[in-house]
Amino acid sequence: MGRYSRLRRIRQVDPQQDFERIYRWIVPYEFPRDYLHGTPIAFLRDFGVPRIPRLLATTVVGPKRWIDRFGRRRLSEQETESLALAGRRTGEMMGISGVPGTYAAFERLHDDYEREMFAYDPAHRRGAAAALRVMASWYPAPVRRPASRVALAVLDEPLLKALGFRPEPRRLRAAVHRALRVRAAPIRLLPGRPEWLPRTPEARAHPFGWTLDDLGPHWAHSRPPHPLHDETPPEGACVPARASAPDAPRQETR
Repeated sequence: MGRYSRLRRIRQVDPQQDFERIYRWIVPYEFPRDYLHGTPIAFLRDFGVPRIPRLLATTVVGPKRWIDRFGRRRLSEQETESLALAGRRTGEMMGISGVPGTYAAFERLHDDYEREMFAYDPAHRRGAAAALRVMASWYPAPVRRPASRVALAVLDEPLLKALGFRPEPRRLRAAVHRALRVRAAPIRLLPGRPEWLPRTPEARAHPFGWTLDDLGPHWAHSRPPHPLHDETPPEGACVPARASAPDAPRQETR
């Protein structure tokens, strides 16, 4: 398949009638790795303003901006509106009223909320630090700390201030941005991903055998406020009981 064959097909589809098909083309075929990288980075913004309508806007605006900035091409108008319509559909299924129906409306909600509500709170820092540790755990142990710094290097200063993190050195930020843009150049020369070979993200489990029932504010308050830290719980911290059976195999970290 030619690199832009699917884009030509997307431009012939009406998002209002078939946004789900366009969305399925975007994520596993056109921008699988960009979407995979852009979404968790965008979710870090939610720790600065943890509100449900804003969370939906993040899932629409964040990947769009990442792809436009670091992807092999910008999203087309049809792809952009399909992201917005998928976000609206998600809100409807969650029973949320007043969800925007266009990308422009999602973007206004996203930016206005940040402008008015971004503020530092220790809980924001703990949540973001935990998310960065999870993201870093996807990589081999020797590169986890550099991976965490790379993630911080692509965050803007208002977000870093709201999360309580210092900006990375200017040279590192410039190098990371340049490397991400350079990466897109050879991808433009590759053929398009065939229909029979979608790229789907690997499901990741909680480390150390934790379950959702084990996790929550009672445990989050004892977590270190740094992106990478000794994973041993602080002395005196109340560690929740394991919900799995005693003989259950320990979950390997990735």
